[in-house]
Amino acid sequence: MTFCLDTLVIPPENDEIVKNAVILLHGYGGDGKDISILTLNWKRSLKNTVFLCPNGHEKCAINPIGFQWFDLSKDDDDYILEKSLNAEIILKNFIEEVKSKYKLSNDNIVLCGFSQGCMMSINTGVTTNEEFNCIIGFSGKIVNKDNLQKRIKNKSKILLIHGDHDEIVSSNFLLEAKDFFDRNKFDIKTNIIKNCGHHIPIEASSLALNFIKTNLNN
Repeated sequence: MTFCLDTLVIPPENDEIVKNAVILLHGYGGDGKDISILTLNWKRSLKNTVFLCPNGHEKCAINPIGFQWFDLSKDDDDYILEKSLNAEIILKNFIEEVKSKYKLSNDNIVLCGFSQGCMMSINTGVTTNEEFNCIIGFSGKIVNKDNLQKRIKNKSKILLIHGDHDEIVSSNFLLEAKDFFDRNKFDIKTNIIKNCGHHIPIEASSLALNFIKTNLNN
């Protein structure tokens, strides 16, 4: 089966039967290979799990060798929201393809993303009819809180992690997201990593892995 997004697929070790999927969404200007680095440690602990690392559907406007989920070249909130919603449609189609190929349901799927990929994981994760197993976001934010408020359809468990020295996406956005999800009665966990910029350190990777292990085993 060919997915609608160009995807790096990392199957379970030792040809294990696929029972779970972790979808990893890269940041602005990155690609699936970038974020697949997380799987080097995760796959040892997550048996029967396939990792899918798709490229965004558009070439990045400022980095032609990378990809984007939506354009950020215009400083226009309405434009950014429109483009993110278009990307959401494509990502939801991709998820349905994953479910069909591996015979999975949403509760067997983890959505995880970095930066712009975090934004996509949040938006997509809580606007589907069925809860995902869990959602993890590194160094991201909610694209548009007013819009998302109107579209919430499930209460998937969420973990958000951010560096306190993030120079690209302020860690204040984590606090805003926590407030938003608390007010909407989500099971939301957050962690701010000290002396960390706009990247995923080992500490954050370990926290995310433990969160996934806990939820997939429930």
